[in-house]
Amino acid sequence: MATKPGVVFEDFFPSMVEKMGAEGFMNELCNGFRLLMDGDKGVITFESLKKNSAVLGLQDMSDDELMCMLREGDLDGDGSLNQMEFCVLMFRLSPELMKGSRRWIEEVVMNEL
Repeated sequence: MATKPGVVFEDFFPSMVEKMGAEGFMNELCNGFRLLMDGDKGVITFESLKKNSAVLGLQDMSDDELMCMLREGDLDGDGSLNQMEFCVLMFRLSPELMKGSRRWIEEVVMNEL
């Protein structure tokens, strides 16, 4: 995804995991998914992403950038993001989360047992 000149992205996900724990962080990702999804369809569509993106401070993103984001996460090719695709995309967008993801996934699994 292209960034605009002067825009600096700071990845807060690793510090969120440290403060909230893996399970709390996953709950927050799911809350983010619900903020962006189309309530009738239960998935994030281009229209719901465009409509709700301002909630996340993404109101300045172009339609092309939003579509690129959607395509990047659309693993099954249906033109939308389900909750799992959204969470996978969020992990992929955070290099530090990718490095520590195995440890955090194990923590979630251990809490479920």
